[in-house]
Amino acid sequence: MNIQITKPALQWFKDELDIKGEGEFIRFFARYGGCGSIQSGFSLGISQEKPSIIGTKEEIDGIIFFIEEDDLWYFKGHDLKVKYSRKHDEIEFVYEEKN
Repeated sequence: MNIQITKPALQWFKDELDIKGEGEFIRFFARYGGCGSIQSGFSLGISQEKPSIIGTKEEIDGIIFFIEEDDLWYFKGHDLKVKYSRKHDEIEFVYEEKN
């Protein structure tokens, strides 16, 4: 599985989470509740924390975006694309089926 972060989404993370760059970590994780589109009863959460066992990652500008191995089940064979919505001034998660 792959993680893709668009440039506007990257800027959102830097602004909203006060990320400076090199050596920072952003985790995407499955959480109970919320409104998720690929796993009923679960949604995707975000936290700033160091990884334990990385299942997949993407490094941009020295920032490591990752998903722990234990959370890969949530994506059911989909890649994660993180975009920024100017209309809602927030990030959006797009799940793309892997080819």
